[in-house]
Amino acid sequence: MRPANRRQLILMSQQLMQRTFPTMPVETHELNCDVLVAGGGAAGVPCALAAARCGATVILCQDRPVLGGNASSEVRMHVVGANGTGSFDRGCELETEAREGGIIEEIRLENCVRNPQRSASMFDLILYDKCRVESNLTLLLNTCVSAVQMDGDRIEFAVAERQSTEDRFTIRAKVFVDCTGDGRLSVEAGAAFMEGREDRETFGESLAMSNADHQRLGSTILLQARKHDCPMPFVAPDWVRQFTKEDLQLRLYATPGEEEPTHEYGYWWAEWGGTLDTIKDNELIRDELLAVTLGIWNHVKNGPPEDQTDTDPFQASQWALDWIGFLPGKRESRRFVGQHVLTEQDVLTSRKFSDAIAFGGWSLDLHPPEGVDVSYQEPCEQHPVPHLYDIPLRCCVARDVSNLMFAGRNLSATHVAFSSTRVMATCAVVGQGVGTAAAYAVHNDISVGKLASSESVIAGIQQRLLRDDAYLIGRSREENNDVARFADVSASSEQVGGEAINVISGVTRSVHGERGAPETRRTVGSHRWMADPADGTPGWLQLEWDTPVTMREIQLVFDTGLHRHLTLSHHDGYTGRMHWGHPQPETVRDYSIEIRDGDTWETIIDVADNFQRCRRHRLSVDHRTTAMRIHVTESNGLDHARIAEVRVRSDDSIW
Repeated sequence: MRPANRRQLILMSQQLMQRTFPTMPVETHELNCDVLVAGGGAAGVPCALAAARCGATVILCQDRPVLGGNASSEVRMHVVGANGTGSFDRGCELETEAREGGIIEEIRLENCVRNPQRSASMFDLILYDKCRVESNLTLLLNTCVSAVQMDGDRIEFAVAERQSTEDRFTIRAKVFVDCTGDGRLSVEAGAAFMEGREDRETFGESLAMSNADHQRLGSTILLQARKHDCPMPFVAPDWVRQFTKEDLQLRLYATPGEEEPTHEYGYWWAEWGGTLDTIKDNELIRDELLAVTLGIWNHVKNGPPEDQTDTDPFQASQWALDWIGFLPGKRESRRFVGQHVLTEQDVLTSRKFSDAIAFGGWSLDLHPPEGVDVSYQEPCEQHPVPHLYDIPLRCCVARDVSNLMFAGRNLSATHVAFSSTRVMATCAVVGQGVGTAAAYAVHNDISVGKLASSESVIAGIQQRLLRDDAYLIGRSREENNDVARFADVSASSEQVGGEAINVISGVTRSVHGERGAPETRRTVGSHRWMADPADGTPGWLQLEWDTPVTMREIQLVFDTGLHRHLTLSHHDGYTGRMHWGHPQPETVRDYSIEIRDGDTWETIIDVADNFQRCRRHRLSVDHRTTAMRIHVTESNGLDHARIAEVRVRSDDSIW
């Protein structure tokens, strides 16, 4: 019944206040796993997948509704890595293949084929699907690790909260991995960290500051625009920044004009907030970045305020804002202190590390912390890295917490070295390395702090990474239960330099070219079988043994054009340099595997429409044979077959 007057309304309110309602307290759930991964970005997803695929039970906590971090639909930065970009590209077919392998290559290839429309949300879905179908992995979205309970120098359990369902989780694990970027898990555990820029004296770095400070790389908010068939006006809010032509001379105006400018993606250089605390001041930074980014768009749409003579200086009248981020793409905050701190010298000299679990190659990419506020400075200062370089496990193991590891931009590095390791494809291969090492520690009941001190342990981790198609500089396959290594290899035909025997060389890529692997750690060659196009068909490859061998798992590694760029980008020009929207032309599409039984051949595997680089076929029963043949009936575009590696394992053990 509606109240007749104000007095009745007050009386009804008082009566309601006096009633008692049942309360729903936050529920606490006890969870257990082998490995807890906090953070589901570019490092966290490969880390969790690697650990789960290596037999560990994994819980992945991500504080956002989607996976991917800066690559997700919430930020939309493209994933770049060791192959560089722009004037610092490194890539030449059959000479320098620097694109990352392993899990990030698997994700990129699937995204390329399943997402030809270049949808940011489709990429979210692909990452979600990868995690959801992994049987050893439990994914907790919208769940933030907010506290830990310590037992001496060891994390006993972590506390994670999911506000959307009013749930709290107490998660006990043997190994805790911080992939949060900001290092929330590690800082709660009391792990030592660095922030800001070190001085030159501390680590002897020539590119470091003369005096240390607490400034860091700033953040960016990206936008996307779309062209329409009619004029699309833009009226800027009152609070946006006003930029003159001089303000943007080294940024917006530094790119040579095109006949028809495109505005579909921008602007990585719209950076701000590096002089503040990029954690505590993140809300302020977000607000100012919106003012910055929309101010730049206003400049593009409506012209510089001091010059209104040209009403459409950027030919943007038919372009309209389609999306703008509300989550800053953060570049830098905390870096944790590990058993080794990676330095400028380690990167520039490509120092060899016996405990390498990943590699990098992006330039030392330093940005002014003030961002767009220093219009007289270039938006970045890139110092090319001469060769690919090692990233050791010790950079990912906490110095002072016995069961804590980290991967991503918060690993143990100086500000200068971090400026190379921070890019997402490098974070991804580090994540895979850390996840593999964490699972090894669990499987063998070894403290993560002791992993790097044992040659045999490191060799076991590295061999598993190589088996999973990760690349480690100067290291090759040496699996004892791989009977392919002892086979006689022949083929229907072969090119000079692409001999059939290459498939058991233990190396799966060419890195001997310019700016590839360091000269003392490279092996010249194509490292793949390439059939002769004159043969007329894609061809076959055969392995033969003197005595019967047991086959339980067959693994093939194909060529996927690792010399070129391949990553989801909303920038038309960058995407135009890729083979996007379809499988890579070098990759084998259709093939079958058959084994010899006496004088007859039996087909045991038949595959169509392949686009992946690494294909692992586990056989339901053991097969005994003296010969195996791989028939390639079609590639995805090339006129001949290419196979980089064949492994035939006598068991399907994880380690």
